[in-house]
Amino acid sequence: MISLRTHTASQLGEDQIGQSVRVAGWIEDIRPLGSLAFVTVRDASGIVQLLLRKDLGTVYEEALKTPRQSIVSVYGVVQKSRAKAVNVEIEVKEFKVISYATHPLPIDPTGRTPASLNLRVSSRALDLRNPSVAAVFKIRHTALQSIRRSLVDEGFLEVQTPKIIGQAAEGGATLFTLDYFGRQAYLAQSPQLYKEQLTLALEKVFEISSFFRAEKSNTRRHLSEFISVDIEAAYYDMEDVMGVCERMVTRCIEDVLERNKAELNMLKHNLEKSNIPFERLTYRDAIRELQKTGFKIEEGEDLTDSALKVLGELHKGFYFITEWPPQLKPFYIDVEDGCSKSFDLQYGALELASGGRRISNRQKLEARMVDLGLDPSFFSEHLKVFDWGMPPHSGWGFGLDRFLMVLTGRENIREVVLYPRDRVTLTP
Repeated sequence: MISLRTHTASQLGEDQIGQSVRVAGWIEDIRPLGSLAFVTVRDASGIVQLLLRKDLGTVYEEALKTPRQSIVSVYGVVQKSRAKAVNVEIEVKEFKVISYATHPLPIDPTGRTPASLNLRVSSRALDLRNPSVAAVFKIRHTALQSIRRSLVDEGFLEVQTPKIIGQAAEGGATLFTLDYFGRQAYLAQSPQLYKEQLTLALEKVFEISSFFRAEKSNTRRHLSEFISVDIEAAYYDMEDVMGVCERMVTRCIEDVLERNKAELNMLKHNLEKSNIPFERLTYRDAIRELQKTGFKIEEGEDLTDSALKVLGELHKGFYFITEWPPQLKPFYIDVEDGCSKSFDLQYGALELASGGRRISNRQKLEARMVDLGLDPSFFSEHLKVFDWGMPPHSGWGFGLDRFLMVLTGRENIREVVLYPRDRVTLTP
């Protein structure tokens, strides 16, 4: 069988001039010019310009009749191009259509004809042929690789925890329920309880996985299914895990700047390096800053989206909000001197992460549950682990999808997720 491709677009250059090659991809443009025609073929790595001469006869005619976006395999000789946009082109000898595109297509994947985000998401596989859309997910790939390397280099072990669970990590109000062979079960909104348990023996663990939250939110930063980066570390205090987060974020930005210059340029996004340590802002200081602007809020109240928007105008980059009131944080967060040993990582108004020092004593944990109106018996499977010698531990959960909004400059979280799931989107 003859190979459908010997080179990708990015592998062609002046070193290949004079060589016979075979390329494959989808037709983006066809420009007939008298006795010549120029055809642009794109693959995942870039574009190739084809030169077809009319004296090719049926090959020439077939190429001109081929619908745009059809998949073709082309054989020819690499030569120097006179075009400014490309250095080389292929003079075509053979032209074969592998798969025809049926028009009209639901969207124009070149982006020349604008389409709504809803329509683009419903045709996502085709939407990805738009280089600026693909650029987002190439950056996402870099970010995932960087985050994994960062945490592994910090000594963390990657784990996987169940996504079908029998108990809620944070009370159950925002959990999807399902029938599990006659018993009620839930889709996990966090690996919180499992990752804490794993510190008993594995000490430092991380997970990058999908989780689910049944929040009835219709915003540009909420999804029902999202990717969370979670860590938990024995013998680490709050500041220790904050440091892990800072180093992970700054390294990831540096990796994207190094490896995705072309994609950032395509997105017209000016991503800037960040210095550590990030700014620290206590909850009480945040309240005071908001009150100074005239925003109506009292100490003890949660920081709403509108409050964070105002705060984000005062703090543009990455910053931590620490020392939250205990009643605003989950039952597993430790409390000291009337303040929870917790933090949120913000980027302007966008919350990226939440974490802190956990309660490692069973009696204290049960008392905290009762204070928040939770029944400790519901968490018996989790609580029994604390009788086996639980080390002090801290950790955080970090929203990968929201971080991608920062890395790519996109304002809607659905732009950085291949197949987003929100309150209304269940297909494709």
